[in-house]
Amino acid sequence: MNYYLFLITAPSMEQAKKIARTLVNEKIAACVNIIPQIVSIYRWKGKIEEDNEALLIAKTNESNSEKLIKRLFELHEYEVPECIGFQIMKGNQNYLQWIDEVVE
Repeated sequence: MNYYLFLITAPSMEQAKKIARTLVNEKIAACVNIIPQIVSIYRWKGKIEEDNEALLIAKTNESNSEKLIKRLFELHEYEVPECIGFQIMKGNQNYLQWIDEVVE
């Protein structure tokens, strides 16, 4: 089984918690960590922008990775939400097995 870690930004802690709780409640992600205060500097529609955001780190398995992306687009208020997935190449096997046990 393959496992994934997704990085997702949100404009506020309120939205970050809403996304995290939904992904965990719907058994799409096993766990979502939230880092509350990050500063993002990026180019958007021809201008350099700077925003305070929250960073979500979601862990799931391969069979739920596409569900996570789809559900994020339904939940997120951004026009183009950040959602970048990385395959987990190594990890605690008990933790990875737990991911399979708690997601559907």
